[in-house]
Amino acid sequence: MEKGCFYRKYFIREGISFGSALAMVVSYTVNKSLIWAIIHGFLSWIYVIYYALTHNL
Repeated sequence: MEKGCFYRKYFIREGISFGSALAMVVSYTVNKSLIWAIIHGFLSWIYVIYYALTHNL
């Protein structure tokens, strides 16, 4: 495996985890609702999939 490909996959995987956590924390801070925080955490995956499809990752 190429070194650049490994780093790309590592950062994408770590970014997905951080992105979901960030979406949930911001949502809970704004809405004070655990349900909305969970929903926003799952919806953040939709954006990740969209970004990966449109930017040829």
